[in-house]
Amino acid sequence: MHGACTLTQPARGYAPRRDTSPPITVFHTEEGELFAIDGTFTHRNSSLAEGWVANREDECPLHASKSSLRTGEADQPPAKRPVRVHEVTVVDGLITVAESDAAPNLPPGISLVG
Repeated sequence: MHGACTLTQPARGYAPRRDTSPPITVFHTEEGELFAIDGTFTHRNSSLAEGWVANREDECPLHASKSSLRTGEADQPPAKRPVRVHEVTVVDGLITVAESDAAPNLPPGISLVG
């Protein structure tokens, strides 16, 4: 389990990328919802934290593929594989993330750092 941040940080609309292996991005939507998914797009080594979030999807700033914040599924090429989705809980104002047990779908040429 990763302690991510307090409920007031990130502010709504902000998505900090946690320095885990692989990185995890925590999304605090404008609507006040919290989501955590792997922090790198599966089709290219690009940070999900730099994408545009709308309608519970994160859009790749390079290619316009979108990943669902709820399911991790990609909507169109070049993204084909989903990102992992992680469980988010808030306890006493602290956002924590329970990392998924599933293997990550890393972009080509990227491997986990031990």
